Parts: sequence; C-alpha cells; structure tokens
Amino acid sequence: MSTVWFVTGSSSGFGLHIVTEALAAGNRVVATLRNPDVIKYLTSQYGADKLLIYQVDVTKPEEVAAAFDATQATFGSLDVVVNNAGYGLISEVEGTPDEEARRQLEVNFWGAVHVTRNALRFFREVNPQGKGGLIFHISSMGGFVGNPASAFYSASKFAMEGFTESIVKDLPPEWNIRNVIIEPGGFKTSFKSSMLSLPQHPAYSSPDSPTSQFRGLVGKIEMMGDPIKAARVLLSLAKEPKLPLRIQLGADCWTMVRRKAQKVLEDLEEWEQVSKSTIAEGAFDYTHLL
Repeated sequence: MSTVWFVTGSSSGFGLHIVTEALAAGNRVVATLRNPDVIKYLTSQYGADKLLIYQVDVTKPEEVAAAFDATQATFGSLDVVVNNAGYGLISEVEGTPDEEARRQLEVNFWGAVHVTRNALRFFREVNPQGKGGLIFHISSMGGFVGNPASAFYSASKFAMEGFTESIVKDLPPEWNIRNVIIEPGGFKTSFKSSMLSLPQHPAYSSPDSPTSQFRGLVGKIEMMGDPIKAARVLLSLAKEPKLPLRIQLGADCWTMVRRKAQKVLEDLEEWEQVSKSTIAEGAFDYTHLL
C-alpha cells in the first residue's frame, strides 16, 4: 500500500519537488497551496485516487483544518506531513516595518503551528491506533545559525525548531508520532526569487557592513544544492525506523551547524565557573536529574 503525503507550500521549490517525487514513486499526495491553478497540470498525469490539490493559506487555521478533513474524506489515512510553506525576508531590523516582521512569523511559524496541530490530531484520532505518522518540519540553515539581514527570518525558523523540540517531548511514545527538523542550506530552487528583500536601512549602507556583504552574497552566489536529490532524501528518510531530531541538507548547512555547535561547546567550557557561580548557598543540586 502506498503512503499518503500531505505537503504545504506545493507551488514551487522543495514543496513541488516533494510532491512530484512522491507521486512518481507511487505514493498518494495532498498538495496544498494558495493558488491551486499553479500545479493543475499534474491532474493530467495523476487521477483523483493519487492526487488531491487543495487551496490553503497556512495563516488561516480554518483552511488548514479543512484540508485535513478533505484528506480524511479522500484517502482515509495519512502517513507523512511536510511542513514546508514559508518564505525568506532580507532586511535590517531597524528597516523592517512591524507588519512585515509579523507577517514573516505568521507564515513561517504560526502557519507551521496550525499544520502541526491538525497533523497530531489526525495521526492520533483518525489513523488506526498506534500507527502514528511523521512530520518533516522544513526549517533552514537560518533556523540554527543567525545571519546578517535575516533577524526576522531566523526568528521564525528558530521558533519552529524550539516548538518542534518541545513537541517531541510532549508526545507519548505509544502514539508513534515522529517529528524531524530538516535544515536545508542553499538549493537551486525558486526560494531566492520569492524572497522578500526590503530596502536597506541607510545606517547600514556602507559596502563593508555585514548586511551589505550578506545582501551581495545572496544576490551573486550560485546555490549548490539539488532540490530533486533533497526530495528523494525525504522519501528515503520516511522509510527509516529511527531518525534524529535534526538533519542538515547540504554541505554548506552541515559546515555552518558544525561550526556553531563547536563554538557553543567551547564557550560553555570557558565560562563554566561563571555559570555555576550563581548557585544559591545550600541549594539542592538537581543537575544529575536533567
């Protein structure tokens, strides 16, 4: 029996490649996006027994819930959810209007929350007891390492990752619901073209400023990741019985995450005595319980 995939942000990039690769591998797919006409051409290749295209704006909880109801009505069960909808925002903090910053969090974080809540309920209450399911949360290298001119983007992805870490600890093992954070680096997708880049704040306009250099890098560098290979990796991972909390995709992401992890450990060791100097006199040391 083929598995059922539910993918948000299916109009382009990772989302579209995951949809097409999952279908090509014989799976059934619920492809959600704001404008279904963008991928309507797929219906000429795959019938209603294989593909359900559903209009969803992930910032609207009622639309997300309706898509999961349609999934139940069409396929009866669900195996994998890909929390993929999102976009990038390049801007200095001082040059970002509140409405743009909030929109970034609404889509990248709260959209993922709406999808996750429905996925958890579906896996627990609609699927046969104990079958569970898997949620891939598509984060970013920027969800682990903050970059210049990316504060609100990283805030949205850091929030998603912290949210996911807590979910993993919330769920009783017998539910068999797994959550995995996927951190892609730079890939040859339409993500860069769909990225919102706000005018640079004048105070940061020096060519030597970190945000100027980062803006220039984003505009010029050729991404080295292959999104088709990434989609196929996710299909392969979905068959694995044991997965880690985080998986990095791309040598660039792997390198940046490793570098940060090493620096955190170095700082932790160097400042250990300062950290422990704040223990209250006579306090019970419960660190062995952590």
